[in-house]
This record gives sequence, structure tokens and C-alpha cells, in this order.
Amino acid sequence: MERGTFQLMKSVNKSIILNKIRTSEPVSRAQIAKETLLTPPTVSSIVRELIDQGLVKESKLGKSKVGRKPTMLLVNEDGFYVIGVDAGPKTIECILSNLSGCIKDRVVVSIEFPLMNDSFLTLLKDSIHKIIKKANNREKILGIGMAMHGVVDIETGISLIAPILQLRDIPIKHELEREFGLVVTVENDARAMALGESWFGQYGNVSSMMAVNLGSGVGAGIVVDGKLYHGATDLGGEVGHMTIDMNGERCECGNQGCLESFASAPSIVKRANKLIPDKSILSSQEVFDLAVQNDQKCINLLQETGVILGVGLTNVVHIINPELIILGGGVSKSEKFILNPIQKTINERGLTEKAKKTNVVISKLGDDATVLGAVALVLIGLFDPR
Repeated sequence: MERGTFQLMKSVNKSIILNKIRTSEPVSRAQIAKETLLTPPTVSSIVRELIDQGLVKESKLGKSKVGRKPTMLLVNEDGFYVIGVDAGPKTIECILSNLSGCIKDRVVVSIEFPLMNDSFLTLLKDSIHKIIKKANNREKILGIGMAMHGVVDIETGISLIAPILQLRDIPIKHELEREFGLVVTVENDARAMALGESWFGQYGNVSSMMAVNLGSGVGAGIVVDGKLYHGATDLGGEVGHMTIDMNGERCECGNQGCLESFASAPSIVKRANKLIPDKSILSSQEVFDLAVQNDQKCINLLQETGVILGVGLTNVVHIINPELIILGGGVSKSEKFILNPIQKTINERGLTEKAKKTNVVISKLGDDATVLGAVALVLIGLFDPR
């Protein structure tokens, strides 16, 4: 769907009604009017338009105590599709998703080094072309959402710093919109993950949440009332660079003792090799596997990591006070050893009884949280009236 067409599908009242259907389906026209305070004729007119556009469909008759049974409305989840992209640091993953986050197809390509901006963009475009070819109808694709590791200027869609790829100032949005003629939205990968959890994680009616990505780095995204929080200078969620030990090892960011220097996958591997120099451990998965095999040094290391994460997350609770904290990324797969120490540490250090009981869970979406968040970046432009 071309960018201009996508914009025509959006209007404040239309988005209000469409989002109400998404969050309350199946729902009747009368219920929509009552709960949105829009007039019944307005609701009927817009619903008819949404049905004609293929965004909404009617279902079986609903229940009624008196009179005719109302026709219920649902989002036509397979009426349109979105391309989600999760780029870096080792692969570019593209998915074709329907409007409910159901993944219809997937393409994964490896990133090879050395890499320049042009070669990265070529690889990115080739990957998206491959997933578009898998779509039955290109006209049904609403847009492209992209999660990019590092620092992103969300207004321009430029990747300012991609530290692991060692790239700067990549004009992602401009290049992809020119290549494909679709709406393109680019966001930091940790924030995209948070949005994916908010939209598709099915955690119930949560007003504020933070999703923490424990992988090659430690990043996070904050969602308040369904909206991503970026902060005054776009640094909201950089929990990996809070200082845990003023005299600790130097982090990749240049500071000492950051949470990331303790809890990221590379830092866990580094600490494990110091503890067990004869093993030559290459990944955090190996540390977990050894812990499962009752290697006490690896068990202790992961439990200590849980305590350190608990200290960092207690700081988050005291500053942001989210209702829910979700842990994702490769390190979160060590749930068996890290989750209890995290919860215990927050319980010991939380300022109030409610703070002590902050809900910390492992991602339900697993490895797909970030790429589904990329999908949500496009959907939020359609469904969210703000």
C-alpha cells in the first residue's frame, strides 16, 4: 500500500473506532458509540467505511435482552499485512505478519563483515524484497516497521550509531521508502521489543511496563498507556548503562561498572571464562547448559547475575515504578537461575510493600518479541488515535 493511501486510511475518529474494535472485539456498533462518546450515525458511517476498506469484518449476532441481536465487529486480521524487520547485530530477520501479529512467513539472512552503510542497506533491501515475494498480494502490505540496534533518530529514521555493526548515520527510512514506496518506521530494538510485548504479549490491562532485552547488550523500552516513552533526548530505557559498580570494569560505552558489563551475554561469558579457564566457553547458552548439568560455578555465576539485575531493576522500580517488568533476550533463557534472585533482591530492596511485589516475568513472545514490535510500529500509526 503506497504511503499516500495509508495516510488516507487514518483519521482520529476512524482510529478511535478501529482501536476500540481491536481491544474489545467482538463489539457492537452501539457499544462503540457508548464507550467512545461518538454519535451512533458517526460510528455506523465509519464502520461501513472500515468494512469497505477491508480492515473490519462482521461476525455472528451478539446477545441482547430485548429487540434485535446486534451484529458484532472484529478486526479483519488477514485483510492486510505488515513487514517487520529486526536488524542486527548478527542477522537481519524479516517477517510478514497479519494485523493480529500472526507470522505468515519469515526470512533470515546473516550479516557478514566487514560492513559499510551501502552494503548493509543492500542486504536490508534484498531481505525485504524476499519477504515481499512471499506475500500473495503486495497491495495488502500496509508498511514496514524496523527495529535497529543502537541509537536511532525516530523522526528521520536514521540509525545514528550501530556500535556492534560499527556503522553510523544510516538513512534507513529514506532509503527503504524510496525503494519500496511504503510507510517505513524505524525504532531502537529494545523499544520495539517493549512495544511488541505491549501489543501482542497478552499481559492484560497494564498501564505501565518496561521490557528489558538481555542479549549482546542490555537495553529496555518503557510503555506508558500504550505509548513508548523516549525521554527528553531519546535516551529513555538505557538501563544497561546505569552504574552498578563505580570501580567496575569498563563498559563499551566508556563508563565503568555499567549493568551491561555484568548482565549482557558477552559479559557473562567473560566472567565464566575467568572462573573456569579450562572450559573455553563461547556463549551464555553454554554457561546455562553447564549450570543445568550442576556445574556449581556456573550456577553461582548466573544467580549472582540475577542479584545484580535485581539491584538494577530495583532502581528502575524506584525511578519509573512500572506495573510490570518483562525480561527477554538470550540471557532470559536462564530463567531457572536468574529469576528468583531478581525477585528476591527487589523484595529485599524495594522501598514500599507494593514496590517489593513489582511483577517481573519472562517474555511470552520469546525471540519474536522484537520483530513483532517492529510490526506494531506500523500498526500503532493506524490504530492509535494519538
